[in-house]
Amino acid sequence: MGTQYGATARAVRVAATAAALAALLTACGNGGGDDAKDGGPQKAGTVGSAPAGASAPPPQEASTGPDTSATLATISGGNGLEIVIHSAVREEGGFLTVNGTLKNTTGKLVVTPPQWSGQEIQVQKTGPSLAGVTLVDKVEKKRYYVLRDTEGYPLTTTGVNTMQANQSISVFAQFPAPPTTVRQVDIQFPLMPTATIEIS
Repeated sequence: MGTQYGATARAVRVAATAAALAALLTACGNGGGDDAKDGGPQKAGTVGSAPAGASAPPPQEASTGPDTSATLATISGGNGLEIVIHSAVREEGGFLTVNGTLKNTTGKLVVTPPQWSGQEIQVQKTGPSLAGVTLVDKVEKKRYYVLRDTEGYPLTTTGVNTMQANQSISVFAQFPAPPTTVRQVDIQFPLMPTATIEIS
């Protein structure tokens, strides 16, 4: 499935993530929703989800950055990396923005999995990114990929290939929004356990 977005999406994203996110490239792009497939092999880890019905707070102004007070899910991998999902918010223009915090819970340097960057040739020029993260709508049986801009760059956090001991950074990814009737989706980071999150 493909969806085109205009320059308005670029402006909205820059404003919403400017203070907390590095190396962003935003613009219009397209995303796909194919029949949901098995997410592939995953390393041992744990997933913690917020209670059913929990919703994220409204999006914050650009000056304050994403609100990190809410937790929709906590995904822990076997390599010591932990991802806390704070919000999954529908935005104007028909897309969904997921914000979170990536943490290195160990006392040593950890390399992020290269699989997080995705396998598509068009995103390889981006370097390390979260272009390989997907959302799965189990109701409609669709998989949604991170949006790309007109030059093929993913609309997500880029440039993260190592995490210092006990380091935490803000991360985000934008996807095509599922139908408004869908309130929950599964988020899948390659080699990490799958977590179910609420859409607000």
